[in-house]
Amino acid sequence: MKIARVKGTRDLLPADTLRFGAAEEAARRVFGSYGYGEIRTPELESTDLFTRSVGEATDIVHKEMYTFTDRGGRSLTLRPENTAGVVRAVVENRLDQGPMPLRLWYAGPQFRYERPQKGRYREFRQIGAELFGAPGPAADAEVLVMLFDFLEALGFRGLSVSLNAVPAGEGREAFSAALRAYAGGHAERLGEDDRRRLAENPLRLFDSKDPATAAILEGAPRAIDHLDAESRRHHAAVMELLRAAGIPFVEDPKLVRGLDYYTKTVFEVTSSNLGAQDAILGGGRYDGLVADLGGPPLPAVGFAIGEDRLVDVMPLAAAPAAGRVRVIPLAPDQEGYALSVARRLRRDAPVECDLSGRGVKKGLAAAAELGFDEAAIVGPDEARDGTVTMKNLKTREQKTVALAEIAR
Repeated sequence: MKIARVKGTRDLLPADTLRFGAAEEAARRVFGSYGYGEIRTPELESTDLFTRSVGEATDIVHKEMYTFTDRGGRSLTLRPENTAGVVRAVVENRLDQGPMPLRLWYAGPQFRYERPQKGRYREFRQIGAELFGAPGPAADAEVLVMLFDFLEALGFRGLSVSLNAVPAGEGREAFSAALRAYAGGHAERLGEDDRRRLAENPLRLFDSKDPATAAILEGAPRAIDHLDAESRRHHAAVMELLRAAGIPFVEDPKLVRGLDYYTKTVFEVTSSNLGAQDAILGGGRYDGLVADLGGPPLPAVGFAIGEDRLVDVMPLAAAPAAGRVRVIPLAPDQEGYALSVARRLRRDAPVECDLSGRGVKKGLAAAAELGFDEAAIVGPDEARDGTVTMKNLKTREQKTVALAEIAR
């Protein structure tokens, strides 16, 4: 019986993992230069973590989570996003009691049950970062400056930020009520899902993919009009800091983001090089989430990038390491010596040993086709004399050298 991969998952083959590795290495380098440390949280968490943080009325919790009851009767969920897990780890490991601000970044798989399509999978990967303990607008601005550095390191150009602010507390309740009253007048034009959103959490109408709903929302109340005075000052200061840092942005009054924990700043980063589907990532501030999950009232801001799509569209070309060498034994009798030569050469360059037994002519042709830079040929003479014949596969030049003289 032939067993295929599960629908909505993908195999990342070596050519794919080169690009994923390049993106993650850029994240490690750029985020590390800003003082971010890497965190890795479990892919399996308590279901309550997501219903409490993401929001029961969101599409993620309502119909996209992979949830099951384990043999101990516990409800567990494969994580659909990573911020909640990072916050749980911060509280559980008492990182919230340490020096602030706390800067963390992550990369890893997430899981959501949705319709698979190009660039969107049921098992997908995210790169993200979270900044804790900095309540001021400079934290929001620094996160966006860092994102521009990261995306530009991957070759993206024409970057811009779509920016909005979402009210919290009484302002959020007032915004929800105004939105419910407005959209309720168009309820007959809403689909079943959007009527549910209207009843449970009107802000989630902005998540709708229905063009009719999008048209209705063109005249909807604006989140920014329901901000309290402090949130207005915060939003204005973020924009001023972005101007000072040279980060282009546009205000988008309909931008809300699909998670309930966001307050104040919400954003998406876009690239003009990507056409209609120009959004690369999203994020925002979530000052109440740490307290909601049992920690202190610790402010936080962060973002998440869909790594699968990022890698598909990033301009950076990821190539195999330079200077690769293929060691080719002339016959099976020289394979032991070939392994010894490969181990010695590997101290200075990536080295593979040809174990196919096809001989030197076919071995050289295969090495050139696979993009190796050099071949190390070993036969009975080289094994006897402790030498190796090095052949440059680009220039075709070759010379025999003592193994003791190379890769000391």
